[in-house]
Amino acid sequence: MNASKAKLTFNHDGRTARLTLAAPKANILDRAMMAELEEACDQLDPLTDLRAIVLDAEGPNFSYGASIQEHLPDQIGLALEQLGRLLRRVVGLPAPTIGAVRGQCLGGGFELVLACDLLLAEETAQLGCPEIKLGVFPPAATALLPLRVGANRAAELVLTGASWSGREAAAAGLVTRLAPEGELDTALAAWLEKDFLPRSPAALRHAARALRGGVRRALEENLPELERRYLHELMAEPDATEGIRAYLEKRPARWVRKGKTT
Repeated sequence: MNASKAKLTFNHDGRTARLTLAAPKANILDRAMMAELEEACDQLDPLTDLRAIVLDAEGPNFSYGASIQEHLPDQIGLALEQLGRLLRRVVGLPAPTIGAVRGQCLGGGFELVLACDLLLAEETAQLGCPEIKLGVFPPAATALLPLRVGANRAAELVLTGASWSGREAAAAGLVTRLAPEGELDTALAAWLEKDFLPRSPAALRHAARALRGGVRRALEENLPELERRYLHELMAEPDATEGIRAYLEKRPARWVRKGKTT
C-alpha cells in the first residue's frame, strides 16, 4: 500500500479546489493522512474566491476508513482528537464542500464526507460505519448522522454496521446527487459548471457557513462528550480492545458476557 498522503489542486482558473485522498486503493484515513488534509485546509482558509471545494479520492474507493492499528488503546486518543479537529476544519472551509464518492466509503472516511455540505456518489458506492462489528462505535458519525438522515436511520447504520449503496443513501436523503457507475467525474464537472461556477463566491461562502450551524454545534458541543464516552467508558470494556485485536489477528472476536467469554 502506498504511504498515506493527500493532494490539493485548483481547477477552473482557481475557482474550485480539489482535496484528494491519494493512497489508493484503500485511502486509509490514518493520522498521517489527516495531518496532510489539515495542512491543505490551512491553505484554503484565506481563499475567498472559491466557488466549491471537492473532497474526493484516487483509485476505486473513497476510503476504507481509519487505521485499525490506531484504534488500539495507546493510540486511539490521539486519532480521535485529530479526526475531530479535521472535521471542524472542513466545516470551517470558505466555500461549499462536496464529497465525491465512489466504491467503499467507510468508517473515518464516511465521517469525513458527513462533514461536507453536499454529497455526490456513484449508485454502486457503499457508505457506512462498520465500527460496531469491531466492538466500538463511531463518535463523529453518531454526532452527525442524525442531522443528515434522522435518528432512526442513523441508528440503523451505527447499531448494525450496515452499509448503504449510493442509491440507498440518496433515498435516505444523505446523498444529494447520484452518478452512474464510472461517471462520477463527469457528473461532478456538470454539477460544478451548472450550479457553482456561475455564482458569487461571497454569496456561496456566506450561505454555506449559514447552513453549517447544526453541524458545527454537533462537532463543538456533542462530539467531545461522545469522545469522552468512547475513551473513558467504552475503552474500559474488554470487548473494545478484543474486537480490534481480533480484526488485526484475523480471527473471530470473543466477546465477554456475564463474566464469560463468548
